[in-house]
Amino acid sequence: MISNFLIKKFVKNYSDVKNKKVREKYGYLGGVIGILANLILFGVKFTVGVIVNSIAVTADAFNNLSDVGSSLVTIFGFKLSAKPADKEHPFGHGRIEYISGLIVASLVLLVGFEFIKSSFDRIKNPTPVEFSLVPFSLLLISILLKVWLSRFYKSIGGKINSSALRASGVDALSDVISSSTVALSLLISKFTTLPIDGYIGMAVSAVILYAGYNLIKDTLNPLLGSAPDKDLVDSIQTMLLSYDYIDGTHDLLVHNYGPGRIIASIHAEVPLNISVVKIHEIIDRAEKEISAELDIYLVIHMDPITTDDKEILAAKEELTEALKSVPVVKSFHDFRVVGEGDSKNLIFDVVVDADNKLTVEEELKIQNLINIELKKKYPNHNAIITVDKDYLGV
Repeated sequence: MISNFLIKKFVKNYSDVKNKKVREKYGYLGGVIGILANLILFGVKFTVGVIVNSIAVTADAFNNLSDVGSSLVTIFGFKLSAKPADKEHPFGHGRIEYISGLIVASLVLLVGFEFIKSSFDRIKNPTPVEFSLVPFSLLLISILLKVWLSRFYKSIGGKINSSALRASGVDALSDVISSSTVALSLLISKFTTLPIDGYIGMAVSAVILYAGYNLIKDTLNPLLGSAPDKDLVDSIQTMLLSYDYIDGTHDLLVHNYGPGRIIASIHAEVPLNISVVKIHEIIDRAEKEISAELDIYLVIHMDPITTDDKEILAAKEELTEALKSVPVVKSFHDFRVVGEGDSKNLIFDVVVDADNKLTVEEELKIQNLINIELKKKYPNHNAIITVDKDYLGV
């Protein structure tokens, strides 16, 4: 309820999340709220840590202070990523948002390492922790604020598909876990003289480090070139096949240059005997309509295929049968018959799952198996086969 109020109050046209200006406002809102909330949390926890003399509480306080820096990085990340394309960066600056998420993750790791050291020193030189009801109550209230902040980040991060805001949401959730552990240690200290504070500090540091590791992994993936979203892949293929004369698709490539900056290319199989002008009009319309609907830039390559040649259709049927004896092959495409007379070449690509780490020898073995099966029907024909990897998993 509070999240919706803030969004409606500070984000003009908040429902138009595909608008880059609106998206930028969401990022600013997340950053400003993060700064204010974490400054409050730092003040509360640092005061509590000093009052009760707890290294675990103090560590948790400075973890929140690092989150202030993270929120500043998020704001600058959204500002820089919104810069338009230029000569040096023709696809825009959208990946800066991923870099800002990486910086946030690095700050989280730095805090984790620093407080492992502090907690270890506390274990070696234990100091009594003084339990007090008021500081303990303040700690519980701070946990509730962090729960809300985590949900707030998750909500707006999901609305605009922001890895930086989602990273902040995960970081906030890890803070909830660490703060809850700290509160538990403070409560336990009332009933024991054991030096539990340092050990709990170590546990909190471990949680922080684990969160930082996951954040780095999540933000590095799109920078390195992660697999595209399956829903996007399915949508591109389904929408393209809905157009007249497009009988099949293959070789879909998706390049991510930042949220809302996706470039995709795909091969569309079209009948050979259709007018080039007519099919070009259909392809051109499909590019524009699918690009607008999915908020991407789509380029479609036409692959003419024969749909009425009896010899080629019969050969394709034989290939379909032959491939049943090679289960590693998922499908084939770009099939054509080249040559004159009885000796011809059957040229095509076969698709195998990317998880199959095939050696060159194993690929040759697959090609030979298919050739052997085809020669049972076409002894004078040779199959020229290219093995494709399906990195999209569809």
